Amino acid sequence: MASTSEQTKPGHNLEPIGIKVRNRRRELGLTLQELADATNLSVGFISQLERDLTSPSLSSLATIVRTLKAEIADFLVVPGGESSLTRSDKREPYTINEGSLIYERLTSRFPGHKLSGVIMKEEPGHRSPPMRHEGEEFFYVLEGSITCEVGGKRTILKEGDSIHFNSSELHSTWNHTLQTASILVICTMEIFGDTIRGNSEPEKGSRDKSGRNDN
Repeated sequence: MASTSEQTKPGHNLEPIGIKVRNRRRELGLTLQELADATNLSVGFISQLERDLTSPSLSSLATIVRTLKAEIADFLVVPGGESSLTRSDKREPYTINEGSLIYERLTSRFPGHKLSGVIMKEEPGHRSPPMRHEGEEFFYVLEGSITCEVGGKRTILKEGDSIHFNSSELHSTWNHTLQTASILVICTMEIFGDTIRGNSEPEKGSRDKSGRNDN
């Protein structure tokens, strides 16, 4: 996998993330269905990701990377984290595969830290894939409006609104407006690759119902 020195700028790689995900999945002998089952993401989303037809969010990428027993740094450069203080004019925004989500890291790294925080800018029309994972999340809308769905319940969040939920419930967001939305996101999931909190261990090399391995 590409080293940091091979990467052009934060959030970008010379080799697309989708190719890296596909190559690593094949190295482990996993089918698309097995990876989807282990990450609680859809086969369609992972297939599109591997073909670079869609871009993952930080949380979905972190879930995939952990399941593939790899490190986020192998896939993505995440700037910041060295200092407990961030200045609004010094934070470096970045995207994943030039996607429609733009991030600014807010939280730092130190032994035992439990919170990950970003300002996330979600472009009009963007929909995140439904997913679930460990921990909890907190959204606070700084600007604009988004639709947030948690456990099958849809809520429209406007500027100044917030929502706090258990991340084990299926959740997703959608910018239903024509304006870019800016959201403060705080979660307990490790999304920056600062620490490794265990790996999912799906079975290797199983076949789908048709008897074919989709490698």
